[in-house]
Amino acid sequence: MISVAPVSSLRGEITVPGDKSISHRSIMFGALAKGTTRVKHFLEGADCLSTIACFQKMGVSIEKQGEEYLVHGRGLHGLMAPSDILDCGNSGTTTRLLSGILAGQAFSSVLTGDASIQKRPMKRVCEPLSLMGADIKSIPGNGCAPLAIMGAPLHGITYHTPVASAQVKSAILLAGLYADSPTTVVEPALSRNHTEIMLRSFGASILSDGCSATVQPAAELYARDILVPGDISSAAYFAVAAAIVPGSEVLLRNVGINPTRDGLLRVLQAMGADVTLLNSKGQDNEPSADLLVRSSTLHATSIEGNLIPTLIDEIPVLAVLACFADGTTVIRDAAELKVKESNRIRTVCDGLLAMGADVTETEDGMIIRGGKPLHGAVIDCHDDHRIAMSFAVAALAAEGETTLSGGECVNISYPAFYQDLASLSSL
Repeated sequence: MISVAPVSSLRGEITVPGDKSISHRSIMFGALAKGTTRVKHFLEGADCLSTIACFQKMGVSIEKQGEEYLVHGRGLHGLMAPSDILDCGNSGTTTRLLSGILAGQAFSSVLTGDASIQKRPMKRVCEPLSLMGADIKSIPGNGCAPLAIMGAPLHGITYHTPVASAQVKSAILLAGLYADSPTTVVEPALSRNHTEIMLRSFGASILSDGCSATVQPAAELYARDILVPGDISSAAYFAVAAAIVPGSEVLLRNVGINPTRDGLLRVLQAMGADVTLLNSKGQDNEPSADLLVRSSTLHATSIEGNLIPTLIDEIPVLAVLACFADGTTVIRDAAELKVKESNRIRTVCDGLLAMGADVTETEDGMIIRGGKPLHGAVIDCHDDHRIAMSFAVAALAAEGETTLSGGECVNISYPAFYQDLASLSSL
């Protein structure tokens, strides 16, 4: 149980943890490369540590040296058969991306995870990988983990994904490194492109064209140094908190603002939030900036269409933001939220209703009529880190204390979240 009380204002600056997506990939691609990859500002959350543990079981030496992680790669074909089941914990990224890598290996393996992972849909990666010649099966037969993967020769395909999903796209592209011909993924909208950017920097041949990406079979990848920018998904909670708590001014240092991930900034600006980008810079086509956010008067907007893939993880906290905006905010085209760590459409609506918000759940999103004061409540976090952090933010601007049941689950992506939140409200 975590208790969060309202605050009078938020002031100060913080550096949010490293980007979760980029941290995962830095370990995976470093493990498959020749040489030693040095990773700075790696996210030491439970999900990314699950990725490290899986590769260590396949013979990859990964060590922490000061503030860096050193990944001593074994080369594209150097992974060893694991002597045990590979446990992905709560990480969908680990499970899906690793499926693509394991499909082309010369050994068999089993991937599993916690109770949440064993309910999340894996058919979306099993089907395209099977079309490439992979031998991958859901052991319980329900399209979910545990997955049994028998390494097999792969061939290139052109695959049109039914939804824009970076995890699905990445699994296919990673399998494509081991294929006998080019592999192309075409999405209905462009999902986050960290895989394409980073694989290219490791020496892979990848062509991106609009919503399609094509990877050539690779002979080898080569190690490099990686500086992980701050995670915009983690920064989102503090940005929204600063926007809704009167008298607030918060500076968020070195936040990644990749255009495939910056939907949060576009929505904040559309709703009238006072957001300024400072010290913009870029490394390897992964731009970052400091975000200065001040409280302001907010108005409603629509969150839909091609915007959704750029902020899918931020929707829970944006729903909180909408409660403090004048007018009616509509979130649609977000059915993907139903198959996250929890059914986030349901859990967000239930939590907001418990706090007194005027919100209606829809099949693919929600309708939020802003301006109704929120009050403290007991919130079931459903072991979902993004639900816990979103309602911690809502609690800051509510009347009375809020209790987060299972709020400790923030360790999955942001172990120091509550401490950072307290540091801003104690000044």
